[in-house]
Amino acid sequence: MNSLWSGVYPALTTKFNNDNSLDIESFIKNLNFQIESGINGCVIAGSLGEASTLEQSEKNTLLKEAVNNFSNKLPIIMNIAEQSTSEAVKAAENAESLGANGIMMLPPMRYFADSRETIEFYKSVCQSTNLPIMTYNNPHDYKIEITLNMFEELLKFKNIEAVKESTRDVTNVTRLRNAFGNDLKILCGVDTLAFEELLLGADGWVAGLVDAFPEETVAIYRLVKQNKIEEARQIYRWFMPLLELDIHPKLVQNIKLAEVANGIGTEYVRPPRLPLIGDERFRVMKIIDDCIKTRPKIKV
Repeated sequence: MNSLWSGVYPALTTKFNNDNSLDIESFIKNLNFQIESGINGCVIAGSLGEASTLEQSEKNTLLKEAVNNFSNKLPIIMNIAEQSTSEAVKAAENAESLGANGIMMLPPMRYFADSRETIEFYKSVCQSTNLPIMTYNNPHDYKIEITLNMFEELLKFKNIEAVKESTRDVTNVTRLRNAFGNDLKILCGVDTLAFEELLLGADGWVAGLVDAFPEETVAIYRLVKQNKIEEARQIYRWFMPLLELDIHPKLVQNIKLAEVANGIGTEYVRPPRLPLIGDERFRVMKIIDDCIKTRPKIKV
């Protein structure tokens, strides 16, 4: 199995049937296609996976299916995004019991916790599980920033090993590396900044458009790590109109449309999300279709 916290980790979409039930067949088909394309791990039930609309039993089902089908092929990471410390602890214990290889964990949801409260939140989970943890630092969307001073405290807990870096400030990669060396693995969490952050020394990429275009995503990562910068840059420039679909409130609908266009997904989303219609749908489909027509040939 691949080592944790390096390479390309898709934030998996959750597949639904037209009656809003889980579509496990499509979930497995998509993940298998990505594995064949060279991904290094996966994240289940994140924001892109519509976690806020999933019941805990459904999250359990997705994790069990991934573990049962793919645990010998790649690390499987369970996302935790909870409002209360007790629920976060339960989620971590549940993930470990069901066979997850690690956890991606956000600070407290909804409540704007200060630094002391955020550290205690992570501490409680660290004390409840042996699983390694990747923190999710996304103050742009979730309002709480994990600062360098906070990371200094968090790294005292043996579980804290990595960060999904989504501050949208690429210079933070250098600050983190200067402060903590390789003690904290860094994975870019913003598709439109991945090339830049990989060049600055990020260890990996928690990606969105990889769900529809895994070969191209993996190629960029591998080419950068092979120091084939120009080859990676050309793919990245082609990819940018698609990657920008990830930094939008309707990223789930956008990426699911791209999955459908490539024959590895479905368009169903769970309310309150609704499928795209009219001019909005036409605009997104044009971006997808135009990029498919000019798709580069991958040689890595």
